[in-house]
Amino acid sequence: MPRWSFAGRLAMALALTAAVAAAVSALAGRWLPALPAGLIGFAAALPLALALAHRLPHRWVRVLQALHDGIVSLRDRDFSVSVAAVEDAELSGLIQAYNSLGELLRRERLDLYQRELLLDTVIQTTPLSMVLTDDGGRIVYSNAAARQLLRAGRKLEGLGFAAVLAAAPPALAAALGSGGDTLFTMEVGGEPEVYHLSQRRFVLNARPHRLVLLKQLTRELAAQEVAVWKKVIRVIAHELNNSLAPITSLAHSGRLLAAEGADARLSRVFDTIGERAAHLATFIEGYARFAKLPRPRPEAVAWAAFLARLEGTACFRIEGPLPSEPGSFDARQLEQVIINLLKNAAESGSQPAEITLAVRHTAPGFRIEVADRGTGLSEAALRDALLPFYSTKPTGTGLGLTLCREIVEAHGGRLSLANRAGGGARVTVWLP
Repeated sequence: MPRWSFAGRLAMALALTAAVAAAVSALAGRWLPALPAGLIGFAAALPLALALAHRLPHRWVRVLQALHDGIVSLRDRDFSVSVAAVEDAELSGLIQAYNSLGELLRRERLDLYQRELLLDTVIQTTPLSMVLTDDGGRIVYSNAAARQLLRAGRKLEGLGFAAVLAAAPPALAAALGSGGDTLFTMEVGGEPEVYHLSQRRFVLNARPHRLVLLKQLTRELAAQEVAVWKKVIRVIAHELNNSLAPITSLAHSGRLLAAEGADARLSRVFDTIGERAAHLATFIEGYARFAKLPRPRPEAVAWAAFLARLEGTACFRIEGPLPSEPGSFDARQLEQVIINLLKNAAESGSQPAEITLAVRHTAPGFRIEVADRGTGLSEAALRDALLPFYSTKPTGTGLGLTLCREIVEAHGGRLSLANRAGGGARVTVWLP
């Protein structure tokens, strides 16, 4: 049986209605005038027209109602509703498009569910403790590591984060109060454990949230500490051997010369011994200073007065205007940083007039730049210059820039190195 389109069935119904009206009008016209005969024909065809008008769109109404119910189900995230196919040219295409959309959404929901399941499995099994809080400070999500660390494995969702922290070690609450990323030590199970804290704020569903990540670093730091101490021992042993070997030899020569009564040569021997001993004392003093760096005591410091104290210690030129807002830092420690950077710039081969120091206010902090026009930094120096014990100087200890970085990071800032276009290097210090 051929499929008729809706337009075809409508045209056939109109033709049939017109034929009935014409036939009845012609029959009545044998006995009546034209106008009454036409009215009789119209009245005879009207019931047929009404019957066809009710029957023709019936299938369309049923299909459209089914599509309406299906769309409501899609809105409610129920993608299981499908519409049965019909023998209609126009409706079959519409039904096929709807069913294809439902099938696509079903597959995508399944894929999304599988990805969410995988992500949740990874988050729940990771040793990284994760806590997500809303703008009211309530915990909306946590993983197994966080529940074990903060509440002995019990549920955290729905609790106030402040109330949970009240029962946690004080070191954790103090670290969270810093507002940034930090390392801290707290006692877990009767043993001191080192943790790295990361805090990130973002907007989720138009509401601010905070994500807190806690990673245990005790094992990694212990391994790194052993590696560093091994390197320290190698460096110190190397320096001690370099100094003690000539001192031993010169002491022996001094005894022989003393027996011969050669006063002039004996004086040179003891001068050399004194120089090597002084070098060794300076070397050990540098390590002691690095190991005993005190915590900074920030205070408000005017930049003009601070830089005026440095003018007699090194040659440099202030570039650009100084900020009118005072900085907040430990003046004695930052002075040590700037003097060390200016000394490095002077030893780079740069002309004194080309060594510049600039201070700029970049909210929420200050950027200090020490630049020169020396030989610049090699790729290896850019990569390793901030590591302890790395030095490109024959007599360097490799602690100068490391000490600078420790001081800057203790202030909550950052230190970075870069080469300048046209030659030279630039050291940038950012302080909050």
